Amino acid sequence: MHAVVGERLVIHGKLVGQADRHGEILEVRGEDGGPPYFVRFDDGHETLLYPGADCELEHQQTQR
Repeated sequence: MHAVVGERLVIHGKLVGQADRHGEILEVRGEDGGPPYFVRFDDGHETLLYPGADCELEHQQTQR
């Protein structure tokens, strides 16, 4: 995974009924945009994250 500061990511719930978690990448601490990432989730929780298979970047729509 390659990310830059300001991008958003989503971690999909692992169990039926478990909500996805959305957050903003505040710092990229790996080389060339690689993990780990320091992330602030929408609920205010901040953590250092090595994304797993359940994590993906949210691609923002560009306006024309």
